Amino acid sequence: MDLSFTPEDIAFRDEVRAFIDEAFDDDLRAKVAASRNGYLSKDDHVRWQKKLHERGWAAPNWPVEHGGCGWSASQKYIFETEMAAANTPNVIPFGLKMVAPVIMAFGSEAQKKRFLPDILATNVWWCQGYSEPGSGSDLASLQMKAEDKGDHYLCNGSKIWTSYAQVADWIFCLVRTEKTAKPQEGISFILIDMKSPGIKVDPIYTIDMPRAGMQEVNQVFFDDVKVPKENLIGEVNKGWTYAKYLLEFERGNAYSGRLKRALNSVRKIAAAEEGDGRRVIDDMSFRMKLAETEIAVQALEMTELRILSRLSSGQRMGPESSLMKCRGSELQQDVSSLALEASGLHANAFDPGDPASNEPPIGPDYAAKAAPSFFNLRKVSIYAGSNEIQRNIMAKLILGL
Repeated sequence: MDLSFTPEDIAFRDEVRAFIDEAFDDDLRAKVAASRNGYLSKDDHVRWQKKLHERGWAAPNWPVEHGGCGWSASQKYIFETEMAAANTPNVIPFGLKMVAPVIMAFGSEAQKKRFLPDILATNVWWCQGYSEPGSGSDLASLQMKAEDKGDHYLCNGSKIWTSYAQVADWIFCLVRTEKTAKPQEGISFILIDMKSPGIKVDPIYTIDMPRAGMQEVNQVFFDDVKVPKENLIGEVNKGWTYAKYLLEFERGNAYSGRLKRALNSVRKIAAAEEGDGRRVIDDMSFRMKLAETEIAVQALEMTELRILSRLSSGQRMGPESSLMKCRGSELQQDVSSLALEASGLHANAFDPGDPASNEPPIGPDYAAKAAPSFFNLRKVSIYAGSNEIQRNIMAKLILGL
């Protein structure tokens, strides 16, 4: 395994840093710093994505012919880690990182021409329609129906935990198109315009985001929604194959960059915060937990670099994506727990972004988002296939059990 970067890689890193210094303006920096886990309003996310698009860097993983960057695996890694270190806005993945690769791999030429340019330019906002009230980790049991009506499908059912559906323009859905087949064989992958008659979006208020209009997740209802046949991706009843392909992209993220930045923040909080008459960092128990987490993040980074070395030699990521999802999500939760502990009583419920509140913060600004971030990150070991399922995948494909 070669972990060294070439002179060309170093020059590229400097180019990325120069772009960040210029494009990541003070307004966006302040909003990200005050945000919960780097998520902003739709307008702010679009503003940042369009800056990347203008630079030609919106879609590092896309093929060049569709507007990708043509970067090596090491350049992609450098770009992602530098963006994380600078605490730039998260890229909302549903369009650029999830549905777009499926359209490229399995969509028709007409679908590629219709959808990919607007995804690349962030002109269209996507959401994901996978989970249902009775089908989460057991996704193949989904029941949302798409009945063949000749020139269109008639869709009925609902999707749940749909992130940002309230502001989305389109949704990509797994739907049941065959009743008698085995569960995985009767599923199709379709694209639905969120402005279609018969669609209703109901908010789901969570403990970290309890206010109307600011929710992250929703339930989406489909009541006799007509979807043109041209919006079917690939072949009918082959959606499970496409869904598995998509999940490889959803799970194969690099985590170490943002984890290292978050750990640096925890260390600063612990060094400044007073607890029982002394700094939290002076508590040996806390320091041990911090050190153990730092070691785990370093180990994760080495794993990412090993995968990078394999990708650079032309190999494809396989079950390693499950490993990355497990360790990355668990460490996100561990770091948020440390931030909550370091913030102490100042992390008690307070949201400076609540328009109904005129109360001043009870402590430092960083403490205001410690509890919301902690609660929000409980989800990461569940979505994109629960960590229990990921361990089953690793047991089967890596250990041969």
